[in-house]
Amino acid sequence: MNFIYLASQSPRRRQLLEQLGIAHELLLPDPGEDTEALEAVLPGEAPARYVKRVAALKLDAAFERMQRRGLPPAPVLCSDTTVALGRTIYGKPADARDAARMLRDLSGTTHRVLTAVAVQHGRKRRDALSDSRVTFEAMTPAQIRDYVATGEPMGKAGAYAVQGWAAAHIVRIAGSYTGIMGLPLYETALLLRGFGLGNPRAA
Repeated sequence: MNFIYLASQSPRRRQLLEQLGIAHELLLPDPGEDTEALEAVLPGEAPARYVKRVAALKLDAAFERMQRRGLPPAPVLCSDTTVALGRTIYGKPADARDAARMLRDLSGTTHRVLTAVAVQHGRKRRDALSDSRVTFEAMTPAQIRDYVATGEPMGKAGAYAVQGWAAAHIVRIAGSYTGIMGLPLYETALLLRGFGLGNPRAA
């Protein structure tokens, strides 16, 4: 076993795993799989509980996918990120109007970015949670409109990418920068060490 399966379509997560020196293969959903349905929020659900539950559901689906395809066994890694202001959960915006609404809510606030990571190999499963804080400046309507027009908010929890143009509006970060990106490297490295992985490949 010298690689893992990454069950994520996020290029940022691939990039971050490469930064750890972890060889990986993508384990993406079949065309008929409704992965978006896994991200539905339950009534009254707390943000931390939500993101851990969704990561676990994604891991269940990915592990079953690996077995169904008859792939060689290896650790499967899933991750899920959400943005929260108080107990309000901000997932991926449905459209440009929804993205603008989220950014108006987050403007001038300090909010949480929670990323849950879960790994399974055989019957062994481990998970971790990264909880960070991000402070936005008070964005003007024009700034929000211009940022939404870039298209960057689409497909991003909370309608922004910390590593993109949104960085120009971020006053302060406390916690894990890579966790805010979508895969907290410290927590991920700890989990993978538990499966005997984590020594960087020789350059």
